Amino acid sequence: MTKPIQVGDNCPLFSLPNQTGKIIAIKDYLGKSNVVLFFYPKDDTPGCTKEACEFRDRYADFVAEGCAVFGISSDSVDNHVGFIQKHALPYDLLSDSKKEVRQLFGVPSNLFGLIPGRVTYILSEEGMVIGVFNSQLDPVGHINAALKLIRQN
Repeated sequence: MTKPIQVGDNCPLFSLPNQTGKIIAIKDYLGKSNVVLFFYPKDDTPGCTKEACEFRDRYADFVAEGCAVFGISSDSVDNHVGFIQKHALPYDLLSDSKKEVRQLFGVPSNLFGLIPGRVTYILSEEGMVIGVFNSQLDPVGHINAALKLIRQN
């Protein structure tokens, strides 16, 4: 695994398929809006569902701040479709099935490497990481931390 991305680092460039299979390239958002990338372990698990739904419930706040939001997990495109439909998620979920982007960001695993980490990165419009929130056990804290940073910048 690479060294974890930290505040002050530039966002690594990557492209991943969303829930419809469309390739989303992060470079298409840089220079246009702030971006929140939240890496989460797995669709339809209790903590991940709570986090995804809290991002859903606060999504209008992010949009009002001119911010794009993307969830990233190693779940398949098909799994993401069901998760989005089941919980009416208004933002894209990206499928990192090979865990390459997770490794590119240096997102740590937890519980002896068995559970993929839950880390949120907040990017400035220029693509610089302005915030990192890493907490496996506080899924709602990710949303609060991201909004606070977006509003400060």
